[in-house]
This record gives sequence, C-alpha cells and structure tokens, in this order.
Amino acid sequence: MNGNNYRSHFRASETKKCTLVSIFLNSFLSIFQIIAGVLSGSQGLIADGIHSLSDLSSDFVVLIANKKGQKGCDDDHHYGHLRFENGGKLIIGAILLLVGLGMVWSAGGNLLHNSLPQEIKPLAIWVAIIALVIKETLFRYMLFVGKRIQSSLLIANAWHARSDAASSVIVAIGIIGNMLGYHMMDSIAALIVGLFITRMGYHFSSDALQDLMDRSVDADLEHQIRVCLLSTAGVAGVHDLKTRKMGDYALIDVHLEVNGDLSIREGHEIATEARNRVMAVFDVLNVMVHIDPGDSGR
Repeated sequence: MNGNNYRSHFRASETKKCTLVSIFLNSFLSIFQIIAGVLSGSQGLIADGIHSLSDLSSDFVVLIANKKGQKGCDDDHHYGHLRFENGGKLIIGAILLLVGLGMVWSAGGNLLHNSLPQEIKPLAIWVAIIALVIKETLFRYMLFVGKRIQSSLLIANAWHARSDAASSVIVAIGIIGNMLGYHMMDSIAALIVGLFITRMGYHFSSDALQDLMDRSVDADLEHQIRVCLLSTAGVAGVHDLKTRKMGDYALIDVHLEVNGDLSIREGHEIATEARNRVMAVFDVLNVMVHIDPGDSGR
C-alpha cells in the first residue's frame, strides 16, 4: 500500500468511527430535546431538537460520501470518486439551509401574528444545559479528529455540531427569559437559531460549490509545492503551475524547465523524480508534468 492509499484508508476509517459516535449522540439528543420541549412547552427547545435531527441526517451523508469517495477509478471516473466528499458537503449545506429557513418561518410567524406564548417549565433549562455540554464535547472531538486526518468533510460536520451547540446557548437564554416573565424570548431564541443555521448552510453550500468548480488549493500550499518542485535536481524553473481540488486531495498540472541539451530519457527521469517528491509529501492525487527546454540545468 503506497503512502497516498494508506492515508486515504486511515482517513476513511477515522471519519467512519467519528461519525458513528456523532450518530449515536445526535439520535439521543434529538429525541430527548423534542420530547422535553413538548413536555415543557418550549418552542426553542423543540427547534433545537430539530437541529439535532438535521445533524443526524448530515452524519448519514458523511458516512455515505466517505464510503463512496473511497471507490477507485473506473471507466467513467478516471480520477476516482473523491468528489463524493465535496458533494456530501454540499448536501450538508443544503440540509442546514432548509432547516434554518423552516425555523425562521415558524418562529417569525409566531412573532408577527402575536401568537400567545406559554410559560415554560423548569425542565427545559436543564435539558438545554445537558444538550449544550454534549454538543460542545462532540464538536471538539470531531474537530480534533478532522484536523488530525485533514478531512474537510469531517471538519464541516464538526462545525455543524458547533452551530448546534451555539444554538443551545441561545435557546437556554430564551428559556431563562421566558421563565423570568419575558415570554416572547423563547420564540425570539428559535428565530435567532434559525437565522444562525441558515447562514452556516449558505457558507457550506457555497464552499462546496467552489470546490466542485475546480477551485485551486490555498496560496501557501501552492507555494510549498512550487518549492518542492524547484528543489528537485535538474529542475531549472517552474511555470504554469495549476491546481484543483478533488475531495481532500489535489490534482496538479505544471511545466518544468530543464537543460535543453538533455536526452528525452534524462528529462523524463527528472520529471518523474519531481512528481514522486510532491506525491510523497503532499495529499496529491496526480501530478501532470510537461517538460520545457531551458538554457541550462542544475
């Protein structure tokens, strides 16, 4: 198993394990919050439970995208199926958008039509605090794993969990306000949560669309790749370096300048060495190298 295959397998295994933990916790939280919200009369807590339910759906998207993305090359996909991960991130964003807009519509309608708010029972605040602790812990765990294995899909799902934790803070504030006599605070909290989720959904969707449209890697990584290529013996210059993202990997096209007096075989060997150096250091799926003759080599 080569370096890239090992990293890909390890990343997939860690993503699956982390997501299964998230599925278990979100299943518990969604049922727990919705039932507690109904029993305590808290619209905000019910909204937060629905948000946890959206987390659960995004967890399943991550599992599916993670599994499909590991499928190798075939006749129709010569570079593999890694963009399933980008598509999964887009779906997570769409789920967030729909859930957020639904919450805004419901809570906003209650506020505009002056629906009679009900007094919330103390059960709600305890459930909100428990949910907050669980969600924040889950976020930190998923973000730690996502950064360690450099998985943008898992990091996106981690921030989805953080948005849920932030919404629990707002819900708790709304519940406390309601219990102090400001009964509309619970509906206002549900509205704020909806707006927060909508904003995050837009961010994830936009980011995923950019990757699906062949967005390049960040400037710092591109500079490191250029330096790696230039440090290869025989490479006199680098130009027309182009990158595009494929899941959490990159595809690279580059022109290398070598001594024009070298034979085709010697030029090919330099290109192969440059390609192998980049493939060994960075998460790169493939490097397409074109050799240009220069005045002198190294």
